[in-house]
Amino acid sequence: MPPRSKVELLPDAVLNELNERLVKGRFSGYVALSDWLKGEGYEIGKSALHEYGQSYEDKLGRLKLAGEQARAIVAAAPDDEGAMNEALMRLIQEKLFGILMDMNVDVKRINISSLAKSVAELARASVTQKKYAETVREKAKAAVASIERIAKKGGLSKGAVAEIRREILGIPS
Repeated sequence: MPPRSKVELLPDAVLNELNERLVKGRFSGYVALSDWLKGEGYEIGKSALHEYGQSYEDKLGRLKLAGEQARAIVAAAPDDEGAMNEALMRLIQEKLFGILMDMNVDVKRINISSLAKSVAELARASVTQKKYAETVREKAKAAVASIERIAKKGGLSKGAVAEIRREILGIPS
């Protein structure tokens, strides 16, 4: 396991407070943060805090970028059947599995019950997603059948009915 910085060894509550202060302070004021930590009983220099702060800021930037990209993808490719959500759930499941298998993880800092709850919620969401996709497919098929009956009654040609069917079901011509 690679050595961890003094900052990463802080108790979770102190580390969370530090992270909040970093964000609120726009990743500056490391001398003041060092002084605050000293008052809390932790001797961590401004250079170590700056290194940690930059790493944390980079992580937040990557998360923000990923969120923006996901929103852009959803806007560019609407997803009525929820395939995007299913792919996202699979990605999260893979990442959680990777975390569990990663030998560099400090088991003492992992909240196993929270991780197990996340996995259970993902499994439940996956089942719900599949049920939703099936419901959408069934409703689309029922709508097509209804439209086909109406179109045939109205005198539309078989070709026109087939074209309407392809459009509704998203089948390429």
